[in-house]
Formats: sequence, structure tokens, C-alpha cells
Amino acid sequence: MPCVIVQPSGWSFATDGQTILQAALAAGIMLPRSCRNGTCRACRCLVLRGAASHTIPWPGLSAEEKAEGWILPCVANAISDLVLDAPGARHGPNNGPD
Repeated sequence: MPCVIVQPSGWSFATDGQTILQAALAAGIMLPRSCRNGTCRACRCLVLRGAASHTIPWPGLSAEEKAEGWILPCVANAISDLVLDAPGARHGPNNGPD
């Protein structure tokens, strides 16, 4: 099962068959989020290393953003170990709407 490391904090979690956002929340890592369906872009992260695939044909990213390595963790699965740049992440209880 792929492991995800969130930078710059260094927090990590296993995806265990969940989307990256679901697995992060289960591990107590709060990534910015809102719609959870790939349209609002609130959860947008940059893949620094590794690979992910989106669960929908065309998430709310431009072709250029996808080519640069941006993903939407709410609709993406890790297909290898990942290192993500997510400076808005925080660690703690999940107090947001889900």
C-alpha cells in the first residue's frame, strides 16, 4: 500500500485503498478541502515525487497543471509512494465539514 509524505511538515500516512484526501483525514492530517468531487480545487497539491491517478476523467485542473504535477487529492489515488507539497496541511482533530 502506498505511503504519502506531506511536505513541508514531513507527516506521513498510508492510503489503504482510499483517495489521498480520505486517507489523510483518517490519519489526522487535514488537507484543505471543500467540494470533495474535483471541482473547487481547494485541495490542490503538487506531487514532488511518485505518481497518482485521478478517479474521474478530467478533474478541475488544466492540462498545464496536470503536466506540472498538480493533483486534486479528493479524487486521486496514490499508485506509488508519494511526496506532496501541501503547505496548507495541518495535523489535529477533524473539525471541518465532511
